[in-house]
Amino acid sequence: MTLPRRLDRSYETGLVWFRRDLRNTDNAALYYALKHCERVWCAFVFDTTILQPLIEIRRDADGKARDRRVDFLLDTIDELGHALHDAGGGLIVQHGDPRDEIPNLADRLGVEAVFANHDYEPQAIERDDAVRERLHEQQREWLTFKDQVIFERDEILTGQNKPYTVFTPYKTAWLKAVSAFDLKPHPVEKYHAHLARPPKSHQHPLPTLEKLGFARSDLKELGLKTGMTGAQHLFDAFETRIESYAEQRDFPAMNATSHLSMHLRFGTVSIRTLARMAHEMSLQPHGQGAATWLSELIWRDFYSMVLHYNPRLAEGAAFKPEYDGLRWETGAKADAAFTAWCEGRTGYPLVDAAMLQLNRTGFMHNRLRMVTASFLTKDLGIDWHLGERYFALQLNDFDFSNNNGGWQWAASTGCDAQPWFRIFNPVTQSEKFDAQGRFIKQFLPQLADVPPKYVHAPWLASAEQLAQWSVRLGDNYPEPMVDHAAAREKTLARYGQ
Repeated sequence: MTLPRRLDRSYETGLVWFRRDLRNTDNAALYYALKHCERVWCAFVFDTTILQPLIEIRRDADGKARDRRVDFLLDTIDELGHALHDAGGGLIVQHGDPRDEIPNLADRLGVEAVFANHDYEPQAIERDDAVRERLHEQQREWLTFKDQVIFERDEILTGQNKPYTVFTPYKTAWLKAVSAFDLKPHPVEKYHAHLARPPKSHQHPLPTLEKLGFARSDLKELGLKTGMTGAQHLFDAFETRIESYAEQRDFPAMNATSHLSMHLRFGTVSIRTLARMAHEMSLQPHGQGAATWLSELIWRDFYSMVLHYNPRLAEGAAFKPEYDGLRWETGAKADAAFTAWCEGRTGYPLVDAAMLQLNRTGFMHNRLRMVTASFLTKDLGIDWHLGERYFALQLNDFDFSNNNGGWQWAASTGCDAQPWFRIFNPVTQSEKFDAQGRFIKQFLPQLADVPPKYVHAPWLASAEQLAQWSVRLGDNYPEPMVDHAAAREKTLARYGQ
């Protein structure tokens, strides 16, 4: 797939296929289609190759599948369809395998070209290659554009024309390369007149959750905001507190983060909008908060680039091949330990509260992602792949390259990962980043009366004290699964081999 910055021809008709770019503003594919076509139809496909396996995995005890991401997607597609209709067009919604649905739809509409934005995950690339081949057989063009990232693939390379493997010099090069052009929005609104109403034969109501194979999740009860309007609301709120982001971002009890990661994942907000705001504010006095947040956005570009040059990561390989041979704990005891970690029953309050937050809300604070991943791999000695897959299932904002990069960072197997001998102490991390235990007590109410001195490690209190606080170790709160100091020595030996 190549990026045609300037198309050298015009088309009578075109089709825009929305995927991870669910907005009708500052959308590269939509912009180029409207600019270069006289009439443009828009489509979205509920991909059964993704949804069908998810139904089996997410099925509850009552036999119903629930996933907040599907609810989010359905609400967002509804909003996108109305926005396109108000602009003079509409959204054709299909349900099936896009390898068939998109070429068939292009054929029925008789379009000359299909426009889409780049998707970088290996499975998505294979899907797009299959769609492109079908379209070429029909003598239709397949045109794709950069939209998810500011710099992609080979746009930021070393002086030796090689990909970076360390983040800091990559970030330096990124900041030197970025320009107003890279952050400029695509003026979609300028060409709204080229939007076409879907033919009556394609004007179908949105499928229901039940039609997709799902039951309603707790998305609305959690107050998770969907669509472009939800993204704008969160963006506006974060802009007022971004100045304090650098000082407050590591404290999970504080409302310091943007909460925009799910919207970035589904493209309800443009990465250019976010990066432009952060870059401009970072250059102002008191701009450290914006500069720090901009670094988080640059990490997304970095991990996307890493995946491009190392597609084997999607097959489970460690970035550093020498760590593919690590001997992780296995057997019934390890299985039980993994289950306890998943369920928030490790006996380490910060780890348990973080896992309960993930399970109950689909969100986990970034500092806690590092703490819980380090605990699984370096306190319990359990294969990082298991944690990676669990997060992929639970996270509302799941993105393969970011999730894989984060887990390999914590496990010290990845690109620019923490050294293998650096092992987070879950108690000191708790004392440092949740000193009063506010976050812990939010998700572990049985520890509500434990004072800050002991809330990070309740087993250090006396039996009389625990009784006074109504804490019964091994009953209403577990004993610690492992001794951190002993686990640390075992991990040093494991990696040292």
